[in-house]
Amino acid sequence: MVARFHNERQEGSFYFDFPGRMNQDAPLAMAGYGRYVLLAVTGFFIIWLVYRWGARPEWTAVLPPLLTEFLALSEAALAFTLALLWGAWGWREYKEARRITGVLPQFTLEELRSLSPTAFEKYAAALFRQQGYQVRRRGGAGDLGVDLELIHRDGRRAIVQCKRYQNNVGPDAVRELYGVLIHERVNHAFLVTTADITVAARAWAQQKPITLIDGQTLTAIVARLK
Repeated sequence: MVARFHNERQEGSFYFDFPGRMNQDAPLAMAGYGRYVLLAVTGFFIIWLVYRWGARPEWTAVLPPLLTEFLALSEAALAFTLALLWGAWGWREYKEARRITGVLPQFTLEELRSLSPTAFEKYAAALFRQQGYQVRRRGGAGDLGVDLELIHRDGRRAIVQCKRYQNNVGPDAVRELYGVLIHERVNHAFLVTTADITVAARAWAQQKPITLIDGQTLTAIVARLK
């Protein structure tokens, strides 16, 4: 199932009243992985601190005083830098969360692409809530391919994958989503992305309980809601 234009809601349906897709190619900004790099560096730093100050290996006791002082200063500088980076990341997440609470803002496609992955998931969650769904976020490590869980007004369950992609979404991603749908034993699945969705992916989704929403359609949905 793909995004289509409907003048009236169909009772019990799993899709919105929104315009059909606009198959226009547009360049995408590279999705950043800074958060994962920061997590990795922080993890290694914590392991190092536990090793150095918890285990207290013998070799640290025989280091020259100058090297010991340099090591301590390096640890302090890295701890301060990580604290600043986590603070900046938290502030960004807070500001983006504030932007998408209350009335759903009508972002342009470029503004959607500039959101962090977490903020994009929250934006999609806010959109589904405005459509009357109960929404629970599951995005993050161990989400098993599910970013949002939905409960329809009639009690049926659905899942959402949010993909802030640079490249077009092909049939492999849709097949993966279909597998997640079967594993989760839900009635429907949505794929919401800032990218375009290939013809092959749309063809594969036909006659399956899957709704594909590309970036152009997503902005059109919000515009129609307003």
